[in-house]
Amino acid sequence: MTELERLCVDAVRVLSMDAVQAANSGHPGTPMALAPAGFSLFTRHLRHDPTDPAWPDRDRFVLSIGHASMLLYSLLHLSGYDLSLDEIRDFRQWGSLTPGHPEVGHTPGVETTTGPLGAGVSNSVGMALAERWLAARFNRPGHEIVDHHTIAFCSDGDLMEGISQEAAALAGHQRLGKLIWVFDDNSITIEGRTDLATSTDHGARLAASGWHILHVDDGNDLAAFDVAMRAARAETERPTLIVLKTVIAWGSPGKADTAGAHGAPLGVDEVEATKRNLGYPSLEPFHVPGAARAEWGRTADRGREMRTEWEARFEAYRAAHPTLAAEFERSVVRRNLPEDWDADIPDLAGKDDATRGSSGKVLNALAARIPELIGGSADLGGSNKTDIAGGGSLLADRPDGRVLHFGIREHAMGGIMNGLALHGGIRPFGGTFLIFSDYMRPAIRLAALMELPVTYVFTHDSIGLGEDGPTHQPIEQLMALRLIPNLMDLRPADPEEVAVAWRLATQRADGPTFLALTRQKVPALDRVAFAPADGLARGGYVLADADGGEPEVVVVASGSEVALALDARGRLQKQGVPTRVVSLPSWYLFRRQDAAYRREVLPADCVTVSIEAGATSGWERWIGERGVSIGIDRFGASAPYDELYREFGLTADAVVDAALALRGRA
Repeated sequence: MTELERLCVDAVRVLSMDAVQAANSGHPGTPMALAPAGFSLFTRHLRHDPTDPAWPDRDRFVLSIGHASMLLYSLLHLSGYDLSLDEIRDFRQWGSLTPGHPEVGHTPGVETTTGPLGAGVSNSVGMALAERWLAARFNRPGHEIVDHHTIAFCSDGDLMEGISQEAAALAGHQRLGKLIWVFDDNSITIEGRTDLATSTDHGARLAASGWHILHVDDGNDLAAFDVAMRAARAETERPTLIVLKTVIAWGSPGKADTAGAHGAPLGVDEVEATKRNLGYPSLEPFHVPGAARAEWGRTADRGREMRTEWEARFEAYRAAHPTLAAEFERSVVRRNLPEDWDADIPDLAGKDDATRGSSGKVLNALAARIPELIGGSADLGGSNKTDIAGGGSLLADRPDGRVLHFGIREHAMGGIMNGLALHGGIRPFGGTFLIFSDYMRPAIRLAALMELPVTYVFTHDSIGLGEDGPTHQPIEQLMALRLIPNLMDLRPADPEEVAVAWRLATQRADGPTFLALTRQKVPALDRVAFAPADGLARGGYVLADADGGEPEVVVVASGSEVALALDARGRLQKQGVPTRVVSLPSWYLFRRQDAAYRREVLPADCVTVSIEAGATSGWERWIGERGVSIGIDRFGASAPYDELYREFGLTADAVVDAALALRGRA
């Protein structure tokens, strides 16, 4: 390492430990250890333009070690991204662009939100899959406009998390040659040495999954790291893991190679001692020597040249393939839907069907018009109805396929879907049973936090799945998912509501959506007698109003229970009780209506009964003081679904009895 290189590397270490010290909070040790690798990557190997962070053909860099965020912020600042030194000084402070963990869309140059360990590496698999799929779709001989790598820095913690094995296994099976993980092998976690909890050889583990494994024995050896990076980029048939042996908080005379450097400031005295130990030219906080800043400044010039050269190649591509170029700009750059994207959605009126069946029909109609709509299932394609007819399996030897076989890996499926969406140019969907949304909940939460337009197809949404029994029958899942901010819930009642639900999910650009769908058949509602299904767009709507005046009873339901609510209404009307039925398929959308509309749909002065085949907790917000919820607050059982509904009291009779009892007390 030359003196100038050392100065550039040490600038990263100094900014990182100074920022953590100023905040009195954070993780200095890993940024200090990975400073050489970060310097080498950002200045020599990464294809990126700090002046244009959205350049479509840039390499994607993922800091899966999200707690080491000061490494990323230092690299972004020094290489010329729009991240000032003042923002570095304000690390972890209110309103700054340098939050405790990286957040996509918040800080220029950050590609994904990381922090929950393992999330970033799973995102990187999705990004690499997206690159390869787009290359297969758009590249033509002599015109390779999609040609970039995805590089992730990961830690012992990332690789201990189970999602890393799920994601790595799929990446190896898919032979993602443009995916590189750099493993910061420092043998330290919060509690101490890693041998307290693990003795896994991660290189051997990933090799068994089809990965190319390289080793760099000294994290400060820039030449060795450069050789490894070149070898990784040259590998085309396998993803690469570079096992980089580092010393946490390298340079700190008192805390290097200790757990004490992991998640706490070094201390004022130790920061000063470290600067002296490094031979740094100034003890002043946040000082970057002019020579180091000038050398780092070459990064933006290099990136601008690469991006400009790509733009010239894209113009040649546009001249040779104008239709493809226009499609690339629509789907990858602007991320717009095609014109008439919903023109093929079938008319499902009058056709009784399980809502999962209706969903499959609508999904295929959308896929015929939206070529970038790709996805699949966690080994449940036939059950979830998520297969695209004629789309073909997306495999290593069929990189243009549209059906992704995630395998029985729900958590990785969610993380990979996030990566596909983050990359751009793809609208991902993924399916499993609603009960198994629990396995992927962390990825769903991150999708909501990152405002990613991904769609989850959750079928078998209640005890209505029947004989598989309580292990597969969701009870609390629907309500738990509704608690995630920015996650749109859609539980359609019949085939026509399914079509509207898919339109809403497809149009959404600022967050994820899930469809909760039945295994059992539901009746197609009489939309001549009742309200049209497009009321779903408001979250809740009056499906059938009281005959002969204002309602005295309101029955509100979602999904498969709407038919029960209509049955109960008919019985109550015959007894002279004016009754309204409200379909409430989306709490997310209904909450966003103005209070006047919500009061109009659910009058406060009516007896209100809710019925939904799931947990009742939460319904009190809609039914008020004169209401009662009919649901299921215990685990299910194994039996035919119609018998289960009777045994658990999810019947029209139960609704009638509850309404009359409430009305009698009113």
